[in-house]
Amino acid sequence: MSVRPDTAMILSAGLGTRMRPLTQTTAKPLLKVADKALMDYLIEALIEAGIRRLVANVHWCADQVEAHLARFSGIELIISDEREQLLETGGGLAKARPFLGQAPIFVVNTDAFWGRADTQPLHRLMQAFDPENMDELLLLADTGRSLGYCGAGDFFLGEQAGLSRRGAAPSAPYAYAGVRMIKPQLYDNLPAEPFSANQVWTRLIAEDRLRGVVLDDFWLHVGDPEALKDAEMWMRCHGA
Repeated sequence: MSVRPDTAMILSAGLGTRMRPLTQTTAKPLLKVADKALMDYLIEALIEAGIRRLVANVHWCADQVEAHLARFSGIELIISDEREQLLETGGGLAKARPFLGQAPIFVVNTDAFWGRADTQPLHRLMQAFDPENMDELLLLADTGRSLGYCGAGDFFLGEQAGLSRRGAAPSAPYAYAGVRMIKPQLYDNLPAEPFSANQVWTRLIAEDRLRGVVLDDFWLHVGDPEALKDAEMWMRCHGA
């Protein structure tokens, strides 16, 4: 039986430093690939998958991001305001915790998406999420089926979909694909101050409560202006 979240948090508060100069006067999630804002690829998929509440954190060019999000209809939109201080991936979730409810939720980045315009990766997460055996489930990208990713990989996938970090190994086959399902209770009582969600992952790995599922699609990571150009070309040729 699958777990079907009705809430998602989109992490849209980053400075987009690696995208300069394109992000001097606009937020990275609003940069366009094939005439569509980066964040829209994920938001449209979330809505199609049944999300009814969208929580978005804002910091850089916050007014622009809020105005863009207001264009989406049929969902409840909640803004978690980080104008005064950017809280990173962990602190942002901690600050937004009162809005996230008690049931598992999606958490998504805005700088990566998959090649086909469908919800299949979200449904794979929903089908694989087992609250008895995991607290967080990451969507993983095969680094050999990606564009714009130059890293050495993040994780090894073990038995029962358990995850371990690359550590001292020269490479690992899977990168975090920017989408995950979590139990929001993971952020109960954590401080609304800058810290990375990686700290939570480290604890979950030690407790064998972090799992992964592999994206069965081509993955586009849009981290810098060159990757943005590459993604634009790829989507023009292959995108649905």
